[in-house]
Amino acid sequence: MTDSNADDIRSVVREVYGSVARAGSTAGCAPGCCAPGSIGTAAALGYTPEQIAAVPDGADLGLGCGNPAAIAALQPGQTVLDLGAGGGFDCFIAAHQVGPTGNVIGVDMTADMVARARANAVNVKATNVEFRLGEIEHLPVADGTVDVILSNCVINLSPEKRAVFGEAFRVLRPDGRLAISDVIATGPIPAELQTQAAALAGCVAGAAPISDVETMLAAAGFVDIRVTIVPRSAEIVGGWLPGIEKFVASATIEARKPKPGEKASPCCEPGCCA
Repeated sequence: MTDSNADDIRSVVREVYGSVARAGSTAGCAPGCCAPGSIGTAAALGYTPEQIAAVPDGADLGLGCGNPAAIAALQPGQTVLDLGAGGGFDCFIAAHQVGPTGNVIGVDMTADMVARARANAVNVKATNVEFRLGEIEHLPVADGTVDVILSNCVINLSPEKRAVFGEAFRVLRPDGRLAISDVIATGPIPAELQTQAAALAGCVAGAAPISDVETMLAAAGFVDIRVTIVPRSAEIVGGWLPGIEKFVASATIEARKPKPGEKASPCCEPGCCA
């Protein structure tokens, strides 16, 4: 993919999600993981009442495809990074879990989203959360400073996923982890979906197969790689666009940055290091 094509895709995504941020809802959004009235509400995606209560009004914009907090196992005092933070929903949940001695950084490439998230943080006096404007392919985060990276239905939107995983590896501390909810491809996506702006911004055309995700993570240096389709995937993605569950699925993506001197384990599952 050329730099020009990548920039075109980012422009489409930035415009769609900027509109969502300005409106404060997904009404009128393109089909996909920001589809209005879809199954992608917090409760339907597996967030607990306690987690939902921990976020300010206006942080949940209905843009997710899962609950990364369910696999993150966050601990007090940790530093957490959320890739594509949106209105800050997952950041505020993480902030509650890491406590006042922890720190949460949300990065988003859409200025309107960052402004909305910062306003949400001010409203609830969240002093252990900050939001930075930046692209997930070029993170505004120092090397080796993050314990856990979260992301919710965002990496599939990137036209340069290898760069995203490379940046994630760079900013993680040794033994740091990825805890990601995202969309993966389960079959060839029709050409008409791949070329529609709505599909690009709706988590469909940019989804990569499990084997590609595993390969990119391994190439970045990660170990303990695991990509798992969630049990209710068809119900979740089927609410975005009729029939789309035949081509994409909601999945969890987990991986770890090795400790110093640690070597990657031999590949023992089909496709894990293809």
